[in-house]
Amino acid sequence: MATTTTVPAPARGAGPRAAHLLDVPHHDGSELYAPQDVPALGDVVPVRLRVPAGTPERAVWVRTVRDAEPHLVPARLDREDGDERWYVAEVPVHNPVTSYRWLLDEPGGYRWLTGRGAFDRDVTDAGDFRLTVHPGAPAWTSDAVVYQIFPDRFARSGAERPFPDWAVPAAWDEEPVGRGPVTPVQLYGGDLLGIEQRLDHLQRLGVDTVYLTPVFPSRSNHRYDASTFGHVDPLLGGDEALASLSRALHGRGMRLVGDLTTNHTGDAHEWFRRASADPGAPEREFYYWDSSEQGYAAWLDVPSLPKLSYRSRELARRLVDGPDSVIARWLAEPYALDGWRIDVANMTGRFGGDDFAHEVARAVRATMAAANPDAVLVSEHFHDAGGDLSGAGWQANMNYGAFTKPVWTWLVDPATTLDFLGIPTLIPRRTGPSAVATMREFDSTVPWRVTRSQWNMLGSHDTPRLRTVVGSRELVEVAAGLLFTYPGTPAMFAGDEGGLTGWNGENARVPMPWDAIEGRDPGRGPGWDAATFEVYRRLIALRRSSRALREGGLRWAVVEDDAVAYLRETVDERVLVLAARAPWRGATLPGRLASGAENLYGGADLRVDADGVHLPGDGPGVQVWRLA
Repeated sequence: MATTTTVPAPARGAGPRAAHLLDVPHHDGSELYAPQDVPALGDVVPVRLRVPAGTPERAVWVRTVRDAEPHLVPARLDREDGDERWYVAEVPVHNPVTSYRWLLDEPGGYRWLTGRGAFDRDVTDAGDFRLTVHPGAPAWTSDAVVYQIFPDRFARSGAERPFPDWAVPAAWDEEPVGRGPVTPVQLYGGDLLGIEQRLDHLQRLGVDTVYLTPVFPSRSNHRYDASTFGHVDPLLGGDEALASLSRALHGRGMRLVGDLTTNHTGDAHEWFRRASADPGAPEREFYYWDSSEQGYAAWLDVPSLPKLSYRSRELARRLVDGPDSVIARWLAEPYALDGWRIDVANMTGRFGGDDFAHEVARAVRATMAAANPDAVLVSEHFHDAGGDLSGAGWQANMNYGAFTKPVWTWLVDPATTLDFLGIPTLIPRRTGPSAVATMREFDSTVPWRVTRSQWNMLGSHDTPRLRTVVGSRELVEVAAGLLFTYPGTPAMFAGDEGGLTGWNGENARVPMPWDAIEGRDPGRGPGWDAATFEVYRRLIALRRSSRALREGGLRWAVVEDDAVAYLRETVDERVLVLAARAPWRGATLPGRLASGAENLYGGADLRVDADGVHLPGDGPGVQVWRLA
């Protein structure tokens, strides 16, 4: 590991260096600024504000919102030194979600400090900090690295099973059809035993949580059109194969998360068939019937995916509510799932004038807490999930809005021809300030307890592959550097660790090229980049080696067009992360940050001298230092 000296050296490059952001007062919900235990209604929680020396504040207040009415609480000066002052204020937890912001009384006016930054004007409450009485995701998620597997495309076990009549068989090294009638029925024959046989690969990489897309029987390769929730698809090996995979993972100290559609079923589902055949069947009320040509409402008007109606209490009882529900059944032995990812959670329970979304989320949460209090509940929501993430229901979200999309816009290949996740335009290339503003704005809409558990991703089975988005191994490394050092739970799609490519979600569901991975025939199948695998492996190990990277707060230090830097801090560790998409002008941070530094990743020395902490202007690349 490279270690800095404190010997003065000439500054890099010519011209002015970038400005830093560390002279702005700071607060987040991490342990330096707020207690980490879950408050109860009526508790009084001390929250802390860090104010750099030179800030001209005359007084500091906290504005809370109590029963929708603002209320100001004075803060007291707790301690100070030559570099900064710390204030503390007592916030009463009067509502289940208590929002607050800081007010700095300064000459000439005042400033508000919210999760989006400091403002010398009035701003909406949407970015206020939040305390919540609802417990967060289980503690293990702070240490977890999630590995998403699309079962049909990960590995074949060699078991001989006849392909169903709806399927179009594909050779393992055949490229998936990205768009067309064959896309959902192109079947490769991956199964659960095949996954179990390749767990050594996952452990070499360093991941510890497997998230499986659906395993229930269906008439598609993606299985989001389930025909029953009562058993595992025989094509995948059936119920015993899932139980066996669960035992194998747990035996290695790993976990298994399932995937469930609470918004719809398939049109071949046993409930829908009974409802269609008999208007008097109890399942009739499970769906929305209308006067359209198909006769019922469907997800995004796709006829094979009829929409579920939570007006029906019987539906809730069977699917999400109570010990006999689908949710509970698969958390129990012998399957023992460690949680659920809920497909299109944002649409679940919502249709026209109906909005049962939060009711459903709370029911799922309560059912899971009774069945396995240590299980995680994650929603899928592609855009602004803030209104659904108070902590009472979903514990975290697949974090497209606050992470995937802004990182893509910063690192995308300028020559891209890729659509931007449902927006009828190409992925735009934007600056560091634009990407960071987006991240801060989306992060600020949820409690810190949710932020630190969000599933951050660089892609999934529903998106193009990262390597196709950014265009180079070097920028894949920059993106991965952000993934494994940013607050939240890193979640990756199987194959990204080897630089697999794909131009849309369906084309990206490429089978894992095991002949190349295991060295039998490096020339077969899609390219496998062993150097990228090593990047992922090292970054996962880095995250595991640092509590600050897993649990620390987030303080932005530099935000430039081509480079961003931030601090991850706990009471016992301070880590500095620098990510650059191209060469840039470098920056000098205040000397109070460190007396020296150890490089943890990237290999560059960090010069620390009497003038400050000097960030190098190299790029593209990612550097991580532990500051002394």
